[in-house]
Amino acid sequence: MIRAVALALAATLAFAAPASRASAPRLELDARVVWSDPSPGFGGFSGIEVLDGGARFAAIGDRGVWATGRLLRDAGGRLTGAELEAIGPLHGIDGEALRGDVADAEGLAVGPDGAFHVSFEHLHRIRRYESLDAPAGRIPAHPAFDKLQNNSGLEALAIDGDGVIHAIAERSGRLDRPFPVYRFADGRWLETLSVPRSGAWLVTGADFGPDGRLYVLERDFGRFTGFASRIRRYDPGPDGFGAGETLLETRMVGSTDNFESISVWRDEQGDTRITLIADDNFFPLQSTAIAEYRLVAD
Repeated sequence: MIRAVALALAATLAFAAPASRASAPRLELDARVVWSDPSPGFGGFSGIEVLDGGARFAAIGDRGVWATGRLLRDAGGRLTGAELEAIGPLHGIDGEALRGDVADAEGLAVGPDGAFHVSFEHLHRIRRYESLDAPAGRIPAHPAFDKLQNNSGLEALAIDGDGVIHAIAERSGRLDRPFPVYRFADGRWLETLSVPRSGAWLVTGADFGPDGRLYVLERDFGRFTGFASRIRRYDPGPDGFGAGETLLETRMVGSTDNFESISVWRDEQGDTRITLIADDNFFPLQSTAIAEYRLVAD
């Protein structure tokens, strides 16, 4: 999560052209909308899961809130807006509403059983929720969590088709060090795998697609140039996720869209769609943008 400081940027276009139009497969932007609502606590969303075949969604935010809503679409299925249905505080294991630094929720994933899983930074941990308004269920911490940075913790959370939780921290510690992927299943931590790191790109979100592959959302940021986003896709293997392939890379051209979460799903026509949500950091020049892409030439 980046706390943007005085970006002297107007609300300009959300994304630049992909770095390479010749590459295939690729992602094509289908829609970008801004989601807003006057409800107390609204904003700072850093996790999203698209539900019910693109009709609904769930989101979690930096100040310990959860929200559910509808994704509004035209007759062709193109996203036209988002509408809040419910919002409330995330709770701890004791049932009390989370407050302060321990409420900083970053990653959201839904397991095969329909339960929600949320990763938190500052006090680095993962919690399981039967429903988002219920008390949290405990998942034991990995020993490495104690060494994660305060504001660069478990940013990405994904669950594969077998129910294995995959958690990825925002930073790896060095520009040439891969990002560790911590995996949890059946009450124990499994062997830690990794995804490659390239330069200043940092992990902000992850999800397993209907094809069984791991999709990772990354971010780069310049104080005077804005945000850039990249989406890479990896085939899971016994030794890790390999080199992967880049599906999208945007340039810093004055964009204030701080995309932090990714949800990969399949629509009624069988097309793979990718939905992103932007964290507005409760900053006036940023917005809670929702962008939706279609995977083509796969």
